[in-house]
Amino acid sequence: MADITPAIEMKDVSFSYNKVPVVEGVSFTLKEGDFLGILGPNGGGKTTLLKLMLGLLRPDRGSIRILGKPPREARKYIGYLPQETDFHMTFPITVFELALMGRLAHASLGRPYSKQDHRIAEDALKQVGMWDYRFAKVGELSGGQRQRVFIARALASEPKILMLDEPTSSIDPQFESDLYELFKELNKKITVVIITHDIGVISHYVKSVACINRTLIFHEEGKITQEMIEATYKCPVDLVAHGLPHRVFPVHKETK
Repeated sequence: MADITPAIEMKDVSFSYNKVPVVEGVSFTLKEGDFLGILGPNGGGKTTLLKLMLGLLRPDRGSIRILGKPPREARKYIGYLPQETDFHMTFPITVFELALMGRLAHASLGRPYSKQDHRIAEDALKQVGMWDYRFAKVGELSGGQRQRVFIARALASEPKILMLDEPTSSIDPQFESDLYELFKELNKKITVVIITHDIGVISHYVKSVACINRTLIFHEEGKITQEMIEATYKCPVDLVAHGLPHRVFPVHKETK
């Protein structure tokens, strides 16, 4: 039986900013079709880890393979939604025009979008439930609706892996729940990697968990344990269920 190429493979990866370690000795393997949730405190290295996978940063040590290729070569197979988009609310662009921008990587310089590009952008908007808004200005949408359009732009590139950096950080709870259901549906066809602080909510959807605070704890069964969280956040954390679980930081004192 032939070996199956992993979606992501990191071996002993370390990275520093100005000689300050941010990611240290990270190793894990993620299979295709997985749904990985990346958790950790602010400044713990979550976004840096994602940028290393994307080839936007080069590791100081170790190796990274995305679908068996170096990250920069594999970037065309990745749909990416950063935490902060470069979109200005007053920019007069429609929902369909923004989704169509996901086809830029497949277009030649100066070539107009093809009928196939339009069809793929249409399919992406339908996948995220935003086709009926295709003529609306993006700046007029709600936060959750805009996130769906940005996801459609990422999907229009026809990725094999979808990477999202805190996609629910600025939207209301109802849209948050809807987005996670969308990610679950998308995961039926593609690998999903998501950075999030929503520990309790994400536990209902992910198949694998990576907790990072410079070093990384990886659990391929998607179980978020008390020990993993406390080792990552370096303080007591209770996981409490009231319908949907959520995270609570008990009062604790800094050790000197």
